[in-house]
Amino acid sequence: MNKLVALTGLTVVFLLPSVGTGSPTDWIDPDTGHRVVQLSREPGSESLYFNLNPFTPDGKKMVITTPTGISTINLQTRQIEPVVEGRVGVLMVGRKTGQVYYYRFNGRNPFAPRNHVIYATDLNTKATHEVATLPPGENAVTVNSDETLLAGTITDWGDLTNRPSFHEAPNLTPDQRRERKGEMFIRRFGEHLPMALFFLNLQTGQVKTFNRCTNWLNHLQFSPTDPQLLLFCHEGPWQDVNRLWTIRSDGTGLTLVHQRTMVMEIAGHEFWGADGQTIWYDLQTPRGEDFWVAGDNVRTGARTWYHLQRNEWSVHYNVSPDGKWFCGDGGDDQMAAHATNGKWIYLFRPEPVPDLTATNRDETGLIRPGTFHAERLVNMAKHNYGLEPNAMFSPDMKWVIFRSNLSGASQVYEVEIKRADSE
Repeated sequence: MNKLVALTGLTVVFLLPSVGTGSPTDWIDPDTGHRVVQLSREPGSESLYFNLNPFTPDGKKMVITTPTGISTINLQTRQIEPVVEGRVGVLMVGRKTGQVYYYRFNGRNPFAPRNHVIYATDLNTKATHEVATLPPGENAVTVNSDETLLAGTITDWGDLTNRPSFHEAPNLTPDQRRERKGEMFIRRFGEHLPMALFFLNLQTGQVKTFNRCTNWLNHLQFSPTDPQLLLFCHEGPWQDVNRLWTIRSDGTGLTLVHQRTMVMEIAGHEFWGADGQTIWYDLQTPRGEDFWVAGDNVRTGARTWYHLQRNEWSVHYNVSPDGKWFCGDGGDDQMAAHATNGKWIYLFRPEPVPDLTATNRDETGLIRPGTFHAERLVNMAKHNYGLEPNAMFSPDMKWVIFRSNLSGASQVYEVEIKRADSE
């Protein structure tokens, strides 16, 4: 589900060491040689979830959440500007107009019925309009590339109306939040509540409902280029589900993206490449043993798997706008890889395995393997991974942006891909 604004219980910011540039919010990581800049200033600020678009179409601004609402950061000047006041849930920044789409809700439990009112706000003028009002049980998740459709889920909650949520206690530590969220995750998966996908036409108000089932439907993401193609998942423990699916907005083309072939194989944390053709995801064969970033091209059917080492495994991966690089946000020893030295922000340069197959061989349907060459960008030893960093590339591909509590409360940072000592 979309990550709501998270507040940490820590309100004191410990100034970062003055290294390199002399500013406590701008320093050279002594372990990597890369420049790191703190972009946000208000403790509790966070960048968006790794697969939500936070950038305006011109690449000049990005949206972040703060304890008091939504703000923008000018990526050229680093100026911060408040845009929306109050506790809201951000859907994404529109890829056509650059408006930020968000919802206000009644109650704080994401696993119980509540009303959603969807709004859109112009990031320059602050002009705001109501997009839709959704009844209890309907949850808006994503807006398509030309901003004509809103997609979400409908859940029949029955009498499950007053259940506790990890969002009910915003002062929990990151470790406490991780434990509480895990408990809710397992319980929700076992309930097998009736669900469906819905598509709301933002021009006519018409709603179409498809894919009625008792699977837990989650992580809806429209293709960034095809306004009719939706990626979604069957949520739950990854070893128990065939997770990745696509469907078109008219209900046709329901397709399983990745079919598991071994016991304990897992695939998840899926996201679109910028071209809207390849779906990338974390693949483990089996879980916690062998690690890949895998891609499936929805147009050609081509499959690519890039291998990486245990310590390089990341909670989330992302791909650069030109598709040439990947980044990862690392992980601690409590996560799937149980990495002993995995707390880093990574840059990955993919290299395909040379194809020595005779040219007359039919390779249709075969996986194209490769490897990742990893470069460490930021030492995250002081970061508590109860807050996931959610790394992503800046639009100009010069920085990797992430959120972290390495200084105490959560803040938004960027690290320069070019080393500070390079020419």
